[in-house]
Amino acid sequence: MIENKLMKFIIKGPLKENLSVLTRKIGYHFRGEDLETKEINLIRPIERSGYPRFHLFLQNKKEELVFNLHLDQKKPTYKGVIAHAGEYDGKVVETEAERIKQIISP
Repeated sequence: MIENKLMKFIIKGPLKENLSVLTRKIGYHFRGEDLETKEINLIRPIERSGYPRFHLFLQNKKEELVFNLHLDQKKPTYKGVIAHAGEYDGKVVETEAERIKQIISP
């Protein structure tokens, strides 16, 4: 993951609820966890087909949550390739980041 290309923001705690409750509250679904980096992989589809969707990588670091957010516009074109048409900034991604902050902030 290229961290500087993603919409990155931090929410400092202490948080009122656990991570599982918070991710449900913001409407994201668990996709997995990188055991090495401890990043949680989450998505929130915008349309029923699954795309476009918001894609969030989340790290729980002591008393803060670190968010890396982008928008996947479509599925990867070729099987086995992770590249996709993604938006890493702009109004839609910024609006989603603000929505998350409003819901989670203590």
